[in-house]
Amino acid sequence: MKPMTRHFLSLLLLLLPLATVHGEGHDYRDALSKCILFFEGQRSGVLPQDQRQSWRANSGLSDGWTYNTDLTGGYYDAGDNVKFGFPMAFTTTMLAWSVIEFREFMPPNELRNAMVAIRWGTDYLLKTVSQQPNRIFVQVGDPIIDHNCWERPEDMDTARTVYAVDSPNPASDVAGETAAALAASSMAFRSSDPGYADTLLRNAMKAFEFADTYRGAYSDNANVREGVCPFYCDFDGYQDELLWSAAWLRRVTQDGGYLDYIQNNGKTLGAEDNINEFGWDNKHAGLNVLVSKEVLEGSMYNLESYKSSADSFMCTLIPESSSSHIEYTPAGLIYKPGGSNLQHVTSISFLLLVYANYLARTSQSLNCGNIDVSPTTLRAIAKKQVDYILGDNPMGLSYMVGYSDHYPQRIHHRGSSLPSIKDHPQPIACKEGSVYFNSSNPNPNVLVGALVGGPGEDDVYDDDRADFRKSEPTTYINAPFVGVLAYFVANPNPN
Repeated sequence: MKPMTRHFLSLLLLLLPLATVHGEGHDYRDALSKCILFFEGQRSGVLPQDQRQSWRANSGLSDGWTYNTDLTGGYYDAGDNVKFGFPMAFTTTMLAWSVIEFREFMPPNELRNAMVAIRWGTDYLLKTVSQQPNRIFVQVGDPIIDHNCWERPEDMDTARTVYAVDSPNPASDVAGETAAALAASSMAFRSSDPGYADTLLRNAMKAFEFADTYRGAYSDNANVREGVCPFYCDFDGYQDELLWSAAWLRRVTQDGGYLDYIQNNGKTLGAEDNINEFGWDNKHAGLNVLVSKEVLEGSMYNLESYKSSADSFMCTLIPESSSSHIEYTPAGLIYKPGGSNLQHVTSISFLLLVYANYLARTSQSLNCGNIDVSPTTLRAIAKKQVDYILGDNPMGLSYMVGYSDHYPQRIHHRGSSLPSIKDHPQPIACKEGSVYFNSSNPNPNVLVGALVGGPGEDDVYDDDRADFRKSEPTTYINAPFVGVLAYFVANPNPN
């Protein structure tokens, strides 16, 4: 491809639909700090003395008692008080991947905070696989009962039902994602705490064995389905988590057995299916980017099909590409229907930056049929998404709570919207919280760093607590954004 054509493509990308409100440049370091701080507001269990979201207190201290086991700790997934294992494991994987790929760009204190956030997840995940090889705990809390209440986690009096899967019943998706999380985290901790890294890796291998031996979706188990569906059902199949976890174990161990697994099982496990999705349920696009590193940097051409799929996915994001089919809002935000749209924006932006780095290290570009796409172009797309989220959008609103002077005030989040237990020590019962849910007042507790679901396809955001599809934060929106922001801390104007 001629240099002039590449230059023309970069120019076209700069002319993508721009927001009508522009900042003077963003403080990515401040945004990174707040993005990580968010996780402290989602903590369950006994909070440490250095807890910075100080309006929170201890909660869920009896979790696991029905199985006579300790299942305290971990994260509430969103604005409720349930610990869903599937998205929590994915959140932890993405926090660890953020550190693995972008550690060098993180200010030392934020790297420390990111490692603390990872460990809060992995300490809990280790508990969920503590009864391997025959059992995995996949969830704590009855979501139907929980969602019927509007109460602080510190006041919880709802059923803390424990959902477990015992062999030979399957849980390939949750066990696979847990294996990926523990493996990736072992890599993140390898230099600072090798003993803990060994523990994580050992348990990752056991979780993978459970996932691979007893194949099937966890939500196909009758005793689990009623608790996880329709919230975190396995909608897209369990096969991607098997490949994803094997790919992470390969990345961490360099073991040839895991290489053979992803090479030999790619077709049978549908590696080339649904390649344009990446999130808590569908790992295909992330899997393909992860494995592509071996092709680009290690010349492992027997894995070329994964790189081809990664290339195809990236080309769908290029508006001028003949294979482009991603939807953008009028102001340029990546948009996918279904609610909680920013989960797609942050995860796709993460993959754009990771793949750009892999290409750049090997002095390669991406061929999208009629055009040649450079790593710089991929980074420019990611930057537009980041800047939109932080305020360069028609609403002039930061979709990160606590960043800038204009951000959502009425997020769909129980702990944030109810008076802090420190200001209102008397219990607020299940239905007593409704008055706060229905209030038009701003939330009394600022959940600093929370990314909400985001605006609709028309770039409009109504600051409405009841509209959970737009106003609810989740851990898996923030987790990939940690890596994205870390990159832009050091590279605010990538070229």
